[in-house]
Amino acid sequence: MSYELLIAEKPSAAQKIAAALADGKLSKKARKKVPYYELKHNGKDIVVCAAVGHLYTLAEKGKGTWNYPVFDIQWISGSKDAGYIKDYIDNISELSKNATEFTICTDFDVEGELIGFNALRYACKQKDANRMKFSTLTKGDLIEAYDQKMKHIDWGQAHAGETRHKLDWFYGINLSRALTDSIKAAHSFRVMSIGRVQGPSLKMIVDREHEITAFKPVSYWQIQLIGDAKKKEIEAWHVEDKFWDKTKADAVFKKVKAEKEALVAEVKRQNGKQQPPFPFDLTTLQTETYAHHGINPKETLSHAQKLYLAGVISYPRTSSQQLTPKLGFHKILTELKKQKEFTVLCEKLLEKKTLNPNNGPKADPAHPAIYPTGVAPKELTPREAKVYDLIVKRFMATFGEPALREQMTIVLDVKKEKFKAQGRRTLEPGWHIFYQPYIKQKEIELPAVAEKDIVLVKKLTLLDKETQPPKRYTQSSIIRELEKRNLGTKATRAEIVDTLFKRGYAEGKQITATQLGISTVETLEKYSPRILDEALTRSFEEDMEKIREGNEKPDKVLETAKKVLVGLLDEFKAKEKNIGESLLKAVHEAQDHANTIAACPVCKKGTIKITMNKKTKQKFLGCDKYPDCQTTYPLPQNALIKATEKSCEKCSFPQVLVIRRKARPQVFCVNPQCPTKLLEAAEQKKMEKQSEQHKKKCSDCGKDLVLRRSFYGQFWGCSGYPNCRHIEKIDNGKKESTAKKQLPQKS
Repeated sequence: MSYELLIAEKPSAAQKIAAALADGKLSKKARKKVPYYELKHNGKDIVVCAAVGHLYTLAEKGKGTWNYPVFDIQWISGSKDAGYIKDYIDNISELSKNATEFTICTDFDVEGELIGFNALRYACKQKDANRMKFSTLTKGDLIEAYDQKMKHIDWGQAHAGETRHKLDWFYGINLSRALTDSIKAAHSFRVMSIGRVQGPSLKMIVDREHEITAFKPVSYWQIQLIGDAKKKEIEAWHVEDKFWDKTKADAVFKKVKAEKEALVAEVKRQNGKQQPPFPFDLTTLQTETYAHHGINPKETLSHAQKLYLAGVISYPRTSSQQLTPKLGFHKILTELKKQKEFTVLCEKLLEKKTLNPNNGPKADPAHPAIYPTGVAPKELTPREAKVYDLIVKRFMATFGEPALREQMTIVLDVKKEKFKAQGRRTLEPGWHIFYQPYIKQKEIELPAVAEKDIVLVKKLTLLDKETQPPKRYTQSSIIRELEKRNLGTKATRAEIVDTLFKRGYAEGKQITATQLGISTVETLEKYSPRILDEALTRSFEEDMEKIREGNEKPDKVLETAKKVLVGLLDEFKAKEKNIGESLLKAVHEAQDHANTIAACPVCKKGTIKITMNKKTKQKFLGCDKYPDCQTTYPLPQNALIKATEKSCEKCSFPQVLVIRRKARPQVFCVNPQCPTKLLEAAEQKKMEKQSEQHKKKCSDCGKDLVLRRSFYGQFWGCSGYPNCRHIEKIDNGKKESTAKKQLPQKS
């Protein structure tokens, strides 16, 4: 039997594509547990199979050595889950043998094109294929994408994707080897890592850290007036705003401080229209989700990807802020209306004669802005539901009318000194009603006064202030800054930031460069600054876009990159030992900082640090003044221990943060005799006694039920956990109810 073979990016996408195209019965089959689908569409036999993201990865040819620079690389199958990946490759390869036509239906972007291209040339042994282009996994869009498929793959995207991967390999592997070898030259060992985009990104964070450290505050003074006008409080500030001369500030304050009345000298009202927001591109979605829900950009993309694969939103990896009428706005809103939480809002929009979104300036040739498809989600986690709600509300808000906002200014006269009060309020909400609760703007309504009215002065204050240092980047603001500087791509920026955290170069919600991150940048700036060159990285990003557009050759870009890298590494090699010694010092300082917990509460002279017993290989806390001070405290094993800079409220001993896999982080007092621990021990004994008295068996496996405690409270759980996950609610006089659900990790 001959057929057309369709290759999707992931199994869930393959299932949706197959279900959409099937005219009749859809036949699901499997090879080594890898699913594929057989169907007929318009009388044509079709088989749909899937990759699992990237099936192939770049590697050095041959056995490889630790030498650098190395540029002789090839695509090979496999990854961390090599066996799992191989099964998918084998499935595609087997299915390709009887295929007479091939169609790539991976995500339509640079990464998706490369996934399809590699599957086509290596697993299928084909040079070209048809190409489906779609932005949602809905039936209508998939049928249209198949019926209007392109006759060739998008070669611009394929070449740009391959070039990017090779560039990242050249820089990532060679620079990381160079850094690691420099540590060896300093007679030590530690695997170091840096990358083409990581370096400039880290430098951004370190530069901000230096700005904050070097910042010298400047004093200034402000004069605040609190008054009463028509039984309503009014806050006004001297029109000078910031007095940089204290003598002048003191003179003005002395002049007005005894006054009890102020004359309304001027009242201004100005109305302005506030336009609806632009549709979501990925960066704005990540920014808004972090601002409103505290969900970091990487996690937001993960949730959005799941929503896309479920068919409820469009493709999220887009830089577009534009929606086209071809999407069928009326149809989408009609479908959204069936979801009760959006019914009333959709009805309001459907009353409009025309639906025109407030499109933004950014466009993406591959995909429109992010929008809901109208398909109702079946099961969402709480955080997925938050992302979905934000996307739907943003989509609806773009069709709303402009909001009418009033800005009111009142100028008060106190002995010829002018004070200004400003207020803003919404007169007509317009699009605001569609974007609740995500409207974050203050409503400051001033009293309705007229010129020559008298305002009673309740309080006049001279405030002594200082200028503030620049703010640290957040997970949200650094993504915006990377986009502004054209570093990385919409799909990779969140991963780049996450990598800096994993490497120990950065930490915290307000992103702080660690000592290791600072020292790494300072060392590279001194000995090899081109590794951190933002302009060089940006030029390669621009070259990649030219390749995608067909205006540049991949080989030319790669040859240029090799020449730059060879020159850079030659300079590096000449200073290798100096670089290594500087980096090694930074590593030791970073380790010492990470192991330092607090001042010793016993001897008051030493420092409590994380130490390892050389014989047992177990971690414990000990005073660094040993043997003079022999204070030690046990630690939980197989866990990451971090300092909290906090003391226990009960005993004033240091507290540490204990982080275990698949468990909620816990704050832990190091004092074994802490009253809280004695209380916990007493509660545990009480729970054990209650369990003995309960004498109830598990209805699933017959083992004893024991009293357990989780973050959500106490419950009865099977003693056979984790093999048996049966739990029961505590009986509070009502009939006990049983439910089989995931047993909490802590018990």
